[in-house]
Amino acid sequence: MQPPHRPGPLLPTQYAFVVQFAAETTAGQGWFVGRVEHMVSGQAQRFHTLEELLAFMTRVLSTLEARRPEVSQEAPPPPCDPAPSTTSRVRAGRIGTAWG
Repeated sequence: MQPPHRPGPLLPTQYAFVVQFAAETTAGQGWFVGRVEHMVSGQAQRFHTLEELLAFMTRVLSTLEARRPEVSQEAPPPPCDPAPSTTSRVRAGRIGTAWG
């Protein structure tokens, strides 16, 4: 099952987080310590486990989703035809644009 289509950018800014891992993080042993910050709201939290990191992100994203208007369950619209291409030409020292 595919998630519902949402209009707008594929990577919206309001879904951006910065995760900074502390020096004591040992990924090979599953030890993750650090700080996470939601870029738009500035909400931040320290974490000592992946569960704490994911819980913070889930809480922030759930709040955003609750505020978002209903999303379409339909497939995304087909891509638009690109705008006519332009080519630059130089004539007698002047630069002109011609539609191709």
